[in-house]
Amino acid sequence: MDKFVIRGGNPLLGTIRVSGAKNSALPCMAAAILTEDEVVLENIPQVRDIETERKLLVSMGGEVELGYGRAQHRTTISCRLLSDPVAKYEIVKTMRASSLVLGPLVARTGLARVAMPGGCAIGGRPIDLHIKGLETMGATITYEHGYIEARAERLKGAHINFDKITVTGTEDLLMAAVLAEGETVLENCAREPEVTDLAALLTAMGAKIEGAGTSIIRVQGVDKLHGARHRINPDRIEAGTFLVAGAITGGDLCIANCNPAHLSAIIGKLEEAGARIDILGKDSIRVRSEGQLKAADVSTEEYPGFPTDMQAQYMALATQADGTSVVTENIFENRFMHVQELVRMGANIKVDGRTATIRGKSPLSAAAVMCSDLRASASLVLAAMVADGESILDRVYHMDRGYEHIEEKLRGVGAQIRRMGNIFADKRELATAEAY
Repeated sequence: MDKFVIRGGNPLLGTIRVSGAKNSALPCMAAAILTEDEVVLENIPQVRDIETERKLLVSMGGEVELGYGRAQHRTTISCRLLSDPVAKYEIVKTMRASSLVLGPLVARTGLARVAMPGGCAIGGRPIDLHIKGLETMGATITYEHGYIEARAERLKGAHINFDKITVTGTEDLLMAAVLAEGETVLENCAREPEVTDLAALLTAMGAKIEGAGTSIIRVQGVDKLHGARHRINPDRIEAGTFLVAGAITGGDLCIANCNPAHLSAIIGKLEEAGARIDILGKDSIRVRSEGQLKAADVSTEEYPGFPTDMQAQYMALATQADGTSVVTENIFENRFMHVQELVRMGANIKVDGRTATIRGKSPLSAAAVMCSDLRASASLVLAAMVADGESILDRVYHMDRGYEHIEEKLRGVGAQIRRMGNIFADKRELATAEAY
């Protein structure tokens, strides 16, 4: 496995650019299933999850051209022929977002077979809400040999009230509804920018959607969708990670190609913790701290609250703040896997159920640590950048799932970070790594 070697002590100075949001790109790639025409997506991040999604679409008969460099992070998808509407276990097991093809497959072809996702290190992400919604829309669901099979001659519009807010459930049923017969009303929907981004693409393809970004979405089904070109939103979690990086290192960092409107909860909490944040126009933010951070409690919530995907990064910041911070995780039941590794570096953190108490300001020292999931990896990178000495982060393939060339971006603003390959890596472990 590749490793990151990071020497702490450098403040981050300069400008760092945010890539497209992989959590927007993945459902938008799945949406291409809904039409026979080409769908062109721009600002696609060059991360492992995108390649996994490409393999999934290709395995079902789609054609996917991923372009980087001169192609400016653009992908062209054609699902004119869907010869095998099956999301195979070999692919689904490596990325939980693979279940997003369930709704569009049954809406387009009348049949979908999707391998049931397994467990997840940060907590369960059941797709029972997807299934319940599709059944309400008239699909027949069966389970066999580890696969969910959905059949429907044509889905029917329905009134669906989600038992709990679910981002992927909202996205999956939204895609199913656009080709359903009649009106579908979705209540208690996720309001994340990723949902709004997907709705924007679907609308460009000819869908009739009202209310995306609110808790109630109305969809008037159409007979057919056409191709479209769409630019993916900037990644708000990557932007938030870089905001924390600037603050925790006492740097002066400009975060470019971001959307400040999507970062209100993160910005507000960092300001409460003593960071100075300036909005520089519609797509740029400046962060400074001079190392003068103070404790501030945080509680994760659905959007527009503080995102669970920023909890681990904020905890790293809290280790460097004066006073005691309390972090409460309300979304996933097991998302404190980074705590043990931060403690190995000298952090003072106590966990009780869904609550972690962090006593700062702790002098961190370099250590060999293990990355357990995507966002936990980011927290360890942040901690290593302020630790005394040279830290080694193992299993950084987790990081590669959602951050595009992060070591190059951080090195460009002064971080001492390099990637070190391991020629004895166990490739089987990488191939079967769970998505977190």
